[in-house]
Amino acid sequence: MSTKPQDIAPESPAALVERLARAGRAAQAELARMPSPAKEAALKLAAAALRRAAPEILAANAIDMANGATRGLTPALLDRLRLDEGRVAAMADAVDQVAGLADPVGQEIDAATRPNGMVLRRVRVPIGLIGIIYESRPNVTADAAALCVRSGNAALLRGGSEAVHSNRAIHAALVAGLAEGGVPAAAVQLLPTQDRAAVGAMLTAAGLINMIVPRGGKSLVARVQADARVPVLAHLDGICHTFVHAAADPAMAEAIVLNAKMRRTGICGSMETLLIDATYPAAAALVAPLIAAGCEVRGDARARAIDPRIVPAADNDWDTEYLDAVLSVAVVDGLDAALAHIARHSSAHTDAIVTDDATAAARFLAEVDSAIVMHNASSQFADGGEFGLGAEIGIATGRLHARGPVALEGLTTYKWLVHGSGQVRS
Repeated sequence: MSTKPQDIAPESPAALVERLARAGRAAQAELARMPSPAKEAALKLAAAALRRAAPEILAANAIDMANGATRGLTPALLDRLRLDEGRVAAMADAVDQVAGLADPVGQEIDAATRPNGMVLRRVRVPIGLIGIIYESRPNVTADAAALCVRSGNAALLRGGSEAVHSNRAIHAALVAGLAEGGVPAAAVQLLPTQDRAAVGAMLTAAGLINMIVPRGGKSLVARVQADARVPVLAHLDGICHTFVHAAADPAMAEAIVLNAKMRRTGICGSMETLLIDATYPAAAALVAPLIAAGCEVRGDARARAIDPRIVPAADNDWDTEYLDAVLSVAVVDGLDAALAHIARHSSAHTDAIVTDDATAAARFLAEVDSAIVMHNASSQFADGGEFGLGAEIGIATGRLHARGPVALEGLTTYKWLVHGSGQVRS
């Protein structure tokens, strides 16, 4: 008796993830054999496909934006979600830039010749199948795909429900372009379900998925780090500080502070706490432009004395990633106090000092234990593209494997190649 379609049991999330992961691993083995020029050409075709598909991508994004407004997403989340012609063009440009970067696969890290004549070489190789779990930002779909393909990895993507239509449109265009260039379609897969159980299946797919990269809010990343049985490359909060030192140039400090907070408040490199040296002579000129730009400023007692519009800060403000037009401000007694505050409250993402004192700057750069430490620059530059990496798959704040913006090199591991001439061990 033939089986009727309605008699076939639906595929469970675990079975779905296993099936896609096995297909991804097979595709990755094929991708790893592709020469670098072929990967570059395929990515350029993918970028062109994104440009051609801009109308479909924007139409899909309009659905997500309307649904997001109905669901009550914050302005910051809506800004992360929103696409326009410029952002789609930038997304395609980023794929082109990644295509043009040096291929890390096969690069020799170092080499040595042992006393017995054996030659040892360490060379970069792909990690394998990378699972990427992300929220809100549809451009992650393109960035992650490009970085994985260029570094010889396959990607299994799981975007957030708020961007589901945008992600599907972007993914469809990317895969069409990559396939035109000879990359197997399963090298970049997008989970076709928003079932949260599928995330759990990815996190426990040890032996199938080689690494998980979460990009999203604190609750998502905390869940991934708590539940994963697969290695995780992640950061939690972007609690970024800017310290305006007593020797800061006022015009520079004012420009950096306003940009660090208000250029885009919803990105992880946005300044969340401003520290002002008690002897800095122009504190009011730092705060007033922020308030004029629509930023709510919360401060300690000394900060509130700078401007009566500053509202009292609660204890948890110093440990909050607002991702919105809200800023905490504290007045500190010099460099030592600033370093102590950052050590206590920083999330080890990005911290900056503004000063013309080279000695103070050198000490800040040496002693702040964050993935990115800046001198006289806006924390909004904490971005793989701005670092010349083409794009990034995330900013890692841990200590193992990769740190800071993770791009091509961070998506490789290495293996030892040993060349002998008949040596045997006694």
